[in-house]
Order: sequence, then structure tokens, then C-alpha cells
Amino acid sequence: MKILGILDMDVETLEINGIKRPVKIHYEKRNNCRVSIRKKAINIRIPSFLSEEERHRQLTDLKQWAINQLKDNPERFKLEAQKEYKDGDTIAVGDDEYILKIGFKDKLGSSARIEGSTIQLSISSNLSKETHNNHISTLLSRCIAKKRIPELKERIYELNKNHFNQSLNKIFFKHNKSNWGSCSSAGNINISTRLLFAPDDVLEYVCVHELAHLIELNHSKNFWRLVEKAIPDYKKKIKWLKENGDKCRF
Repeated sequence: MKILGILDMDVETLEINGIKRPVKIHYEKRNNCRVSIRKKAINIRIPSFLSEEERHRQLTDLKQWAINQLKDNPERFKLEAQKEYKDGDTIAVGDDEYILKIGFKDKLGSSARIEGSTIQLSISSNLSKETHNNHISTLLSRCIAKKRIPELKERIYELNKNHFNQSLNKIFFKHNKSNWGSCSSAGNINISTRLLFAPDDVLEYVCVHELAHLIELNHSKNFWRLVEKAIPDYKKKIKWLKENGDKCRF
């Protein structure tokens, strides 16, 4: 199946160790070929100018490399199961627990709002089941984060004042699945809403980690000294994220 957009992309399926995995093949303006294995898909990127014969050869080699990696390291590349939500389900985030009321309507967009201990979700019925779940996950992260953003921002400003006293531009909370946080050279900090599932001290560690980047935009020894000065047992927080991070998701 070819998906047309800014870049052309084919989507195929490979069955490895009895598990079907989507393979996304991107045709791009690039000079080399690349394959990467993610939790949800195998991504292959190849130059768009290749001949059909060369394209076939490259794809065969890259797919075989991915197959070998997955067979040799099944635990490392274990598929991330997508959460499926049903009407009446409950979701616990920190000290809060919510009942989900999910309704489907014939419309383009989806929306959500919190009413006491209930989250009302109105989901477009013109979507696949997988997209339904993606919409629900994103909406839950947004509305639950919105409730805690004022408190979390205040805590980040306090941590900055107490430990770094640097110029801090903007703070964003996003449903970011690729990392726990980031800090830009412009002084903007991004925190993943997935951390709402983590203990407060672990969330605080990530905030301190990103604040330290206001001084050191790297992971040098000096950077880690800054982190350790603010949180002496920061390695325990890193260990918690490694062991429990896959449970922190909407």
C-alpha cells in the first residue's frame, strides 16, 4: 500500500518469530539507505532516484538485516502493545483516577474534557480502530496534563531558581514518545506527559536534567555534576525509568 504525502511511502508487513511487524518504506531525497527498528515499526529509508532493480536489491538486503536483528534479539525489539480503551474503563495517573466515557460521532475531529472524576471523550467514527486508540491516548494526555501544568510549571521554575538560576524561556508538555524531555538552545524545555505516570521524584529528576542543559547542552562530566548536585541519587531515577518506562504511557 502506498501512502502519498510530502514524501512517498510504502507500507508492508513482515512476519518474524510469529509476530507481524509493519515495515514503512520511505522514498526520500537522500544519498544513502538506512533501516531502523522501532517499537511500532521497521523504518526503511532509501533514495527516490534508484532504479527499480537497485531499489529491490537494497530493500531485500535491508529487510534481511532487520529480520536477523529481530531473530537474534527478540527481547530488545519487543513490540510495544498499544493500549486499548473501552467505555467505562478507568485510568489512574498519580493520585487521580478517572472513569472514561467514550462516545463515537460522525464528525472529522475528536475531543475530550474532564468533568470531576470522569473524562468525556467524543471520538470520530470515521477512523480505523488503531487511529481511534491513538486519538484517545493523545486526548487523555492533553486533558490530564492540562490539569497539572500550572503546578508543574511552578515546580520547574522553583527548581531552576534553587539549583541553576538560568534564563528559562518556555516550558512545554507534549505527548512525546521518543524521549522524556529536551532542552533547546533557545532555553525552551519540553517534558513528556508520559512522566505523569512516574513518581514525583522521577519526574523532578527529568526536569532537573533538562534544566541542567541550560548550562551544559551536552552530557559531559560537568553536566552530570550539575545534576548530581541537585539530585544526589539521580542514578536511582534513571534506573527506575529504564525498568518502568514502558509502563508510563497513555
